[in-house]
Amino acid sequence: MSGFDADRVYSVSRFDERVAAAPDAPSEIERILHDFVMQYRVGGQFVYRDALKANLLLKHYLLEVDLRHISLYNDELAHMIQDKPTDVLPLFENAAARAARTIHFPHIRDTQDDEDEEQQPSPLKSIPKIQISIKSGLNMLPFRDLTANTMNKLVRIPGIVIAASVLSSRATKLHLTCRACHNIKIIYPQGGLGGIGSGTDRGLPRVCDALPPEGQKKDCPLDPYIIVHSKSAFSDHQVLKLQEAPDMVPVGELPRHMLLSADRYLTGQVVPGSRVIATGIYSTYASGKDKSAGAAALRSTYLRLVHLELSSPPVGGVSGMNPFGVQFSPEEEEEFGEMARSDGFYEQFAKSVAPSIFGSLDIKKAITCLLFGGSKKILPDGMRLRGDINVLLLGDPGTAKSQLLKFVEKVAPIAVYTSGKGSSAAGLTASVQRDSASREFYLEGGAMVLADTGVVCIDEFDKMRDEDRVAIHEAMEQQTISIAKAGITTVLNSRTSVLAAANPVWGRYDDARSPGENIDFQTTILSRFDMIFIVKDEHNEQRDRMIAKHVMNIHMNRPNVNADENGQAVGEIDLDKMKRYISYCKAKCAPRLSPDASEMLSSHFVALRKQVQEVERDNDERSSIPITIRQLEAIVRISESLAKMTLSPVVQPHHVEEAIRLFKFSTMDAVSAGGVEGMSRAELNSEISRIEKEIRRRLPVGWSTSYQSLVKEFVTQQGYSSHALERTLFVLEKREIIRFSGQKKVVHRPVMLRPLFIFGG
Repeated sequence: MSGFDADRVYSVSRFDERVAAAPDAPSEIERILHDFVMQYRVGGQFVYRDALKANLLLKHYLLEVDLRHISLYNDELAHMIQDKPTDVLPLFENAAARAARTIHFPHIRDTQDDEDEEQQPSPLKSIPKIQISIKSGLNMLPFRDLTANTMNKLVRIPGIVIAASVLSSRATKLHLTCRACHNIKIIYPQGGLGGIGSGTDRGLPRVCDALPPEGQKKDCPLDPYIIVHSKSAFSDHQVLKLQEAPDMVPVGELPRHMLLSADRYLTGQVVPGSRVIATGIYSTYASGKDKSAGAAALRSTYLRLVHLELSSPPVGGVSGMNPFGVQFSPEEEEEFGEMARSDGFYEQFAKSVAPSIFGSLDIKKAITCLLFGGSKKILPDGMRLRGDINVLLLGDPGTAKSQLLKFVEKVAPIAVYTSGKGSSAAGLTASVQRDSASREFYLEGGAMVLADTGVVCIDEFDKMRDEDRVAIHEAMEQQTISIAKAGITTVLNSRTSVLAAANPVWGRYDDARSPGENIDFQTTILSRFDMIFIVKDEHNEQRDRMIAKHVMNIHMNRPNVNADENGQAVGEIDLDKMKRYISYCKAKCAPRLSPDASEMLSSHFVALRKQVQEVERDNDERSSIPITIRQLEAIVRISESLAKMTLSPVVQPHHVEEAIRLFKFSTMDAVSAGGVEGMSRAELNSEISRIEKEIRRRLPVGWSTSYQSLVKEFVTQQGYSSHALERTLFVLEKREIIRFSGQKKVVHRPVMLRPLFIFGG
């Protein structure tokens, strides 16, 4: 180590003197930065010297520096980096390059001027400039707080990458030669936003400045220089498009975008859909679009990247102003462990889901399972099995489906809310855009790409066009989105859970019809939902009183009145704590099945298939909600999420029992729905058709009879069920074959004056 430390004396007075001196001259700043890289140590370790040496051996010319370390070494220098990064960072790179040469070739004298490369000894030429990446602990600024005061300063902004351009090469040194006199000129272009809004020859000298030989006339033409690319130096460059996180956008406003300019080792780090925190210099460039309009000095803003923090997919994504890569303190981990071990935690967490909504405890339990998710598996042959749970809520209006979706959007670490009518296939998956400057196509991620490792809440799922709904088939099962458009063939990740809400075909769920008639979805998409809930608005006086009282209490803003059916308080877990607990469980726990649980699941699946077969035989039609191997995997995922919720590494039989109960309550109920009063649907439909024939025969056109006489004749005398009679009269009234009057006491059969065209029966 003596070779490195030659002529360096560590003493307190020298250190204090340097801190006190204001680093004004660039050479002085560069010297202090060089000393920082070579001498800064934590404990007995030289942090940056060792890191630089390790990177040089790997030919990785990058050094990541923590701004807090610079602040401890020289506070004024840290302030200069924050306030004047454009001046200090080039000096830092020169200092790092000199430090690299000192480390690699300690016995060769390094010239001070880095620009004068021709004078350098040949080994020193082999080490290029070292890129400095500044890791800063600055407060994060939302997009809307970036003002003129932050211009040319170091800022740190969170967001989602929605587009990434292809890598391009930007010239850092241009070797020019004159066409006429072959004079050589070397220029160093100023780094901007990599050619956006500027021509390729911009900045080249217009005239040759070489002196002609004596006695000869100079006849070099205008614009004489041509670029010799083989002798020029280039660096990688990429333009990223950053969008602010959806939950940071004020209501009624569009999300804002910003261009990021990444160069050298910061390129190729992210793909569309990545959540990042970008640290960079808030700068401006002259956009090609702005030349004609507005003032001459009007510029477009962009961020010149100096550091990029990626949120880690399992943990990350606590959106808003919290850090993306969530760090958990030991106290917090201990508290979460106690929560997981507490009695009745599963019930408590489920009741904390949308506590202002009365009842629907099983639906809340299903949503709890969706928030935690199962365990993702990658098999030895490379096949992936998803761990995310998809839930469909299908039911009557006014059953708080949309409110549940809105709550999930708030509590899930990453969530995107969208409505079916306003969502196109491209908006959900990905769209192909054309770059205005380079005219090249690039991908822009849609809702399912932006919600990677999170939840997509799709409201009004039934109002979507069929071709748009088909676009999410692959995303729901394979968890990828394959794009083949405009010459771009690629696969994007969409590891998302889908929570969808829909209304039945007739607006309300019709018990007399089969689930297939009520649910206007193809079996292909229904099989991809792990749980399908049919939410009915049933008339029950006692329950109606409870709901009315609950709603009134909420509207009167009474404290601590959120009680369940037993009068116990619900909603005991705070929203932020729920969000952090979900992130913690997803990061720390991936349960696997125990042998007992797997045996229990396989035998249960066979029984389920048998039950569905019996239902199909009774109703004489195929079930619209299929029970396939996907549904077995669904129960496995639900079991895993129940184990994950309590931080259990193994799925126990009681987890499987609860998963089977939830599955039976949701999907199996939907399969067998429709029979009334112990009668199968096939029997009910045959009764309805017989009653309809009798009524048409019994009530000629233009005649009328009382409702009571019909009940007496069909129910009392002929033994038909009252439900079948009600159903028949309802259908005939819809078809305008009969008409009620006198508060449904009298039934008329009106004279048809015009032909009726009835669509759909």
